[in-house]
Amino acid sequence: MQDIEILTSSAGGNSVIHCGAGAFDEYAPQIAGKKFIVTDSNVYRLYGKLIAQTFGDCPVFVLPAGEKSKNYNSLKNILKAMTESGVTRSSTVIAFGGGVVGDIAGLAASLYMRGTGIVQIPTTLLAQVDSSVGGKTAIDFCGVKNAVGAFYQPSQVIVDPLFLRTLPARELRCGLGEIIKYGALDCGIYAALSQNQHDLSDYAFLENVTFDCISHKAKVVAEDERDVSGARKTLNLGHTTGHAFELYYKRKSHGEFVLIGMYYELYIAVRCGICGGHYAESLRALIKKVLKKIPSYSDAQSAAAGAKYDKKNEEQSTVSVIVPKREGESAEIKLPIAEYMQMIGDCAKELKQNG
Repeated sequence: MQDIEILTSSAGGNSVIHCGAGAFDEYAPQIAGKKFIVTDSNVYRLYGKLIAQTFGDCPVFVLPAGEKSKNYNSLKNILKAMTESGVTRSSTVIAFGGGVVGDIAGLAASLYMRGTGIVQIPTTLLAQVDSSVGGKTAIDFCGVKNAVGAFYQPSQVIVDPLFLRTLPARELRCGLGEIIKYGALDCGIYAALSQNQHDLSDYAFLENVTFDCISHKAKVVAEDERDVSGARKTLNLGHTTGHAFELYYKRKSHGEFVLIGMYYELYIAVRCGICGGHYAESLRALIKKVLKKIPSYSDAQSAAAGAKYDKKNEEQSTVSVIVPKREGESAEIKLPIAEYMQMIGDCAKELKQNG
């Protein structure tokens, strides 16, 4: 078990990530203050007894599982339940679940009485390697993913691989989407993925690579906590197109759409002469190891139009895309929306032609 500390500018102090086997048993019982737990129906079904054994008779708010719960009404209901439960500024909200739970519970904690404590206990691979770390909180709003949110650092993140054992294969694929993103940003993670590409779902490998991904993100967040210098923007690799597709098609998980977005955006990087050769082919191969088949959407251009609302854009007529460049290095491409949509459509046509 290892700790990673993120030095933050927040009034609540630094954020500490406890990572490794035994982290939950060691740190969860030590969470101080009156506790209010936010979870979802899937997680509560699996871990309701563990929640009661660990935290006692504290209020538990259970969201319906899925991205559809990441909305204003759910946020309002959480805040209402917090008020009715007597939560105060000295209380601690515990986000016990995946990325949706972590995002909305974190936002509720940031808003309630202008800020109460938040501890993240991520139970999915994606939340463990990425969304629980770094203090980004949000809900989807008016058809735009993560349109309303705040930077609000958790005091602790408790990352324990014990929760991975109950994940279905699709949730592991979802987490691997973010892990491969980190592989495109970090030479060490890329090497680990390349060496273990025939067994990416091995639990020992996942535990090790989770720590590496968190370490990478912690360094970026410490450098650019509020996403202003451009360093943190690199963490959006694959997300511009991934988010646009996710909102348009909805049928896959966030991590799967990140992988699809990476594939389409790698096509753009190659077309623009930014990435190529063996490295581009190896990244494509890693993506296909996880997804098997990349969708050749017939209406990809229509879906891609949603990218004009991406938060990285400086104006809606231009789309900002973070793409792989070479091992451990990424680049930002800014394209007119029409050109971006055309390239996304061309990639879909190529996928269809190649079967």
